[in-house]
Amino acid sequence: MARRLIMDVDTGTDDAVALMFAALHPDLELLGVTTVNGNVSLAATTDNTLRVLDWIGCAGIPVHPGLTRPIVRTDFPSARHFDSGGKDDPHGTALDIPEPSSRAQAQGAVEYLIETLRGAAEPVTLVAVGPLSNIAAALALDPGLTGRVDEIVIMGGGHATANVTASAEFNIWADPEAAAMVLAAGFPKLTLVTLDATHRAVITRDACRALAGLGTPAGTAADRFIGRRIDAYSGGAGDGAAPVHDVVCTAYLVRPDVVRTSPLPVTVETAGAATVGRTVIDTRPGAPEPANAHVALDANAELLSGLLTDTFARTL
Repeated sequence: MARRLIMDVDTGTDDAVALMFAALHPDLELLGVTTVNGNVSLAATTDNTLRVLDWIGCAGIPVHPGLTRPIVRTDFPSARHFDSGGKDDPHGTALDIPEPSSRAQAQGAVEYLIETLRGAAEPVTLVAVGPLSNIAAALALDPGLTGRVDEIVIMGGGHATANVTASAEFNIWADPEAAAMVLAAGFPKLTLVTLDATHRAVITRDACRALAGLGTPAGTAADRFIGRRIDAYSGGAGDGAAPVHDVVCTAYLVRPDVVRTSPLPVTVETAGAATVGRTVIDTRPGAPEPANAHVALDANAELLSGLLTDTFARTL
């Protein structure tokens, strides 16, 4: 039986690859997608999501727009400061695929999450690869939703690796109060895929060529998206490689061994001026606090690359 999941995204290029993987892999059933302000504005992340699903023939998967800002803070930029004039950067957001034929659902993301999880006959998996604002807002209205989720998989945080600041990874930094709330919510299983892991699972230019050679819509799009990430990380020089952070989360659902996890205590810094958004991961032996997350700090690049090629060979 396929694993049923909902994805919460702020679609740029790595979210797009993760969405295609979730929609196309035969062992996954993507029930719906919720969007959140992050890589760019909510309107843009929603439009990007619709374009990606339409491109691969999955326009029937519903897309529900969510929060336009963090749950507490008022100073988050309306568009990601990494983005420069619509150009792609390591987290690029200009997807350059045709305008979709489908439209977003009228029902908002938070209402959809609550209604779907309450009504599910069996627990559902959540995969959150953007700021955690939608998930936190749903939990604020119904804390019991944790019992309707078999596992939440989050792309976020880092131990030895950061990006948006010297201390923090973007998804956690963008709404640290939401992240703190989700980590403390008591999900039956919470898996945190950190930058430490995703930077170990880079995709090469040769792998992109193999994806393009598939001749499928997903293969063509993945080559384009990942190639832009490689250009951004390498300055456009040579046959480099780049992490595709979010797809590690969806790949983990079908091959847990794509990452290596350890049960560890994790908290989120919400007060420090220089450290806001940092995930404080206690790796000390005999840490005094109980583990609240299965934390991925390592990943298998070869396995991930093979999963992408196999999955994106499919069409619907």
